[in-house]
Amino acid sequence: MPGDENLPDSRLFSRFLCLLALILAPVSLSATEVAVSVPGAREELSDRLRSASLVVEAAEKDGATAQDVLAAARADYLRMIEVLYDEGHYGGVVSILVDGREAADISPLAGPLEIRSVQVRVQPGPLFWFSRAEIGPLVPNTRPAEGYAAGEAARAGVIRNAAREAVDTWRDVGHAKAEVSDQTITANHAKTAISSQISLSPGPRLRFGALYMDETQSRVRPGRVRAIAGLPTGEIYSPAELQEAEQRLRRTGAFRSVTLREAEVPTADNRLDFNAELTDAKRRRVGAGIELSSLEGLTLSGFWLHRNLLGGAERLRFDFEIGGIGGDSGGIDYKLSGRYERPATFTPNTTLFLGFTIQELDEPEYRERSGRIGGGLTHRVDEDLTVESGIMYQYSEIDDDLGSRTLEHLLFPSSLTFDDRDDELNATKGIYLNIEATPFIGLDNDALGTRLYTDARTYVGLGEDNRFVLAGRFQLGSVAGARATEVPPDMLFYSGGAGTVRGQPYQSLAIDIGNGNRIGGRSFLALSGEVRTKINEKWSIVGFADTGFVGQDSWGTGNGDWHSGAGFGARYNTGIGPIRVDLATPLDDDAGQDFELYIGIGQAF
Repeated sequence: MPGDENLPDSRLFSRFLCLLALILAPVSLSATEVAVSVPGAREELSDRLRSASLVVEAAEKDGATAQDVLAAARADYLRMIEVLYDEGHYGGVVSILVDGREAADISPLAGPLEIRSVQVRVQPGPLFWFSRAEIGPLVPNTRPAEGYAAGEAARAGVIRNAAREAVDTWRDVGHAKAEVSDQTITANHAKTAISSQISLSPGPRLRFGALYMDETQSRVRPGRVRAIAGLPTGEIYSPAELQEAEQRLRRTGAFRSVTLREAEVPTADNRLDFNAELTDAKRRRVGAGIELSSLEGLTLSGFWLHRNLLGGAERLRFDFEIGGIGGDSGGIDYKLSGRYERPATFTPNTTLFLGFTIQELDEPEYRERSGRIGGGLTHRVDEDLTVESGIMYQYSEIDDDLGSRTLEHLLFPSSLTFDDRDDELNATKGIYLNIEATPFIGLDNDALGTRLYTDARTYVGLGEDNRFVLAGRFQLGSVAGARATEVPPDMLFYSGGAGTVRGQPYQSLAIDIGNGNRIGGRSFLALSGEVRTKINEKWSIVGFADTGFVGQDSWGTGNGDWHSGAGFGARYNTGIGPIRVDLATPLDDDAGQDFELYIGIGQAF
């Protein structure tokens, strides 16, 4: 600048800093218009190109700077070409004009301070076809991937899929080191043709070898890691078996990350060893929950968990729950339970459990103090199906409208659970089915019977991004072979409240035995339906209706009654599960006059 030579050094240095700050400071864009044009292209290709564009995404982002938009524009050349190749267009031309200048010609170090418009113009060129599509050797009686054949559109993605599927097919039959050994792809632009040749090297058929690990990696003992993983040493290699071994280790909860890495070279006898790369999860964990109902009051719950109690990935968990605080559903309920689990007992998929429960239930129709202790086995049949069976001793002290009494039972609980829901707390598709059968023997009387209970749920997502979800629930219960006086009240059935019929008072439906006295029923049926509608990524609204039946005999053929409720609610998605607020009213003489409010975490079912 003229005259700068007469300024003191400090002022000259200050001006230099100000000029440098103006050059380097990012300038926020007020608005950048982006247009993507693909003349003559089919709609599907145009949509893919626009979706792949980083400059479209950058321009729509709040606070984006000119440098951000320019960087995205320069990166879009490669992304556009990749999409064209993936769709079979190998002669395309991409032009990206930033305020009239080709983005590739603008230096990222001397970019504009403001960008008003970006024009992305893609000329796809002709669609290429396979003149030759060869791959081999293939597993006997198998064919190349769909679309990889002479005369088909020569999409790059089809070539990749053909190579990947062929290698995976060899691995599925035990050739763990199968790979692409050579690949030749030639484009003839004059004939718009692609010649593709892929050569495979299957390698030898391998068997599972040993599992090794660095003992300093994990607090879980190596012997227990091998037992839980359950690699079938000596059997033919299978990617599915390897994946299941990793899943078994993850399901223990003892590890934050699990990788079973193949050895680079098989052994001389064609066995493939593996190295376990493990990162331990935190051994201890605590959690808490809260639920509020206008009638049932406040319920507080919490747990303490140890994930590796004895160095073998054993789990020890204690749960407590205090319910009915400030409610009008009897008194306050207390529950304390503990459960110890040892994975890989007898088989890699079988878990031994030992547990106890101590509780005091102060319900509208009864008061029960009980303790239960026992154990059993849980076996995972596959990823979705689990079966469990055990033996328990239960002692109960009861005060209800039948009088005061004590009961002792030997229980043989068994259950089957199928669960393929996409999200346990906020499902949009899938089925949940739990079937429980608990035969019991009265130790202080001649009672001999069975308690049955089924809980079935289904979810169907509709519309783009599952905007609408239809959810249904069916519950069925029965106590057979024993009188109501011979079982604890918590083994009988009531209806009304958040878990059965919303809008109806808690446990308001029971069996009237005369003179205002009531007890639980020996049969139960409940149906619930919801329509969940997503407003945006955070908020949803729900409409629902529930109905329930409680009967006096085991199969609902004798005395019994129905009641129903309906309402609406809102859900706020927290990322780990929705916060639920439901408002419901009975569907009887009090419809629209009495209301119940329910607040909790997760969907109602």
